[in-house]
Amino acid sequence: MRAVIVAAAVAFLISLFGTPIAIRVFSALKAGQPIRTIGPQSHLGKRGTPTMGGVAFILATVFAYVAGHVALTTLPERQIAQERPTMTALVLLGLLVFCGAVGFLDDLLKVRKRNSDGLSAKGKLLGQLLAGVGFGIAALYFPSTNGETVASEKISFIRDVSWLDVGKVGAVMVFVFVIMAMSNGVNLTDGLDGLATGASILVLGAYSLIGFWQYRHWCGDDDYRLTSELTKAHCYQVRDPLEIAMIAAAAAAALVGFLWWNTSPARIFMGDAGALGLGGLIGGLAVATRTTLLSVIIGGLFVIITMSLVIQVISFKTTGKRVFRMSPLHHHFELAGWSEVNIVVRFWIIAGICAAIGLGLFYSDHLAVMG
Repeated sequence: MRAVIVAAAVAFLISLFGTPIAIRVFSALKAGQPIRTIGPQSHLGKRGTPTMGGVAFILATVFAYVAGHVALTTLPERQIAQERPTMTALVLLGLLVFCGAVGFLDDLLKVRKRNSDGLSAKGKLLGQLLAGVGFGIAALYFPSTNGETVASEKISFIRDVSWLDVGKVGAVMVFVFVIMAMSNGVNLTDGLDGLATGASILVLGAYSLIGFWQYRHWCGDDDYRLTSELTKAHCYQVRDPLEIAMIAAAAAAALVGFLWWNTSPARIFMGDAGALGLGGLIGGLAVATRTTLLSVIIGGLFVIITMSLVIQVISFKTTGKRVFRMSPLHHHFELAGWSEVNIVVRFWIIAGICAAIGLGLFYSDHLAVMG
């Protein structure tokens, strides 16, 4: 628990005091966010606001992870049976950094071209695909000394579903799909000041709780596993759950510090660097905690916003009519006359409800077995 708290505290402080430095640096470099003229006209006033702020909280998360491990060395007894650094950390932080790098390149091209055309859609998807395949292979083909891998060959809900065994190759394909879907979902949500930041805090907070709960009921912990036959049957077959909790908590805390500057009126935007990196991390957390299908509920706001775009495109291409005034969904409500702050707060509420339902389902499985 100490390591998780230290990582979260360090991430918050670095992000809170480091983001103003990023604002000054990107402002001096004239790295202002290009604004599309076809969107809500209220957004035109945001032209010139520095972007690529995701760099601040990505770096904060990485440094906080290191600080968390320093805290572990101060414990009188270290009962964590896992190597250092762990493959879990390499996969999760790797997804955060490399997906963020794809987004950073997209942001950089937008700034240099002075318009909203950065990487082509194919180029962005290719970058996400390469990150997904690379870290998917690492997650499936590099087991720990006890044979446990970061990801599973089975598709999971609250745990692995035994009859949904897709094999290693199939599991890598599922891994890639989850990473690409979640990273694009967060990216689509990042359209209003603080919207994606606040929603991601709630989702990452949920995964930090899931990771810590799995650590306290972990099959890799002999003290827990040997307590009784019931606890032995109910323990979580995951790899490095303390690492999962530490990274999720650090990322959530880093976003809290970033939100201080990103809330309306935003002093800086996270840009694609932040949105794609966050989506990659959240997708990785879903796979590592064996909650792949549950992530659809925990990250329900991202799913809703993504589906609004899908519905809009399908409707327009098949009937020539639009279901929404504009997609993604938050822009529909802007054009309907809702204020930006009202949309953001109400969507945060939806994100919180989705995360709470997901946590409730996760805990209900524990109650069902222990009861």
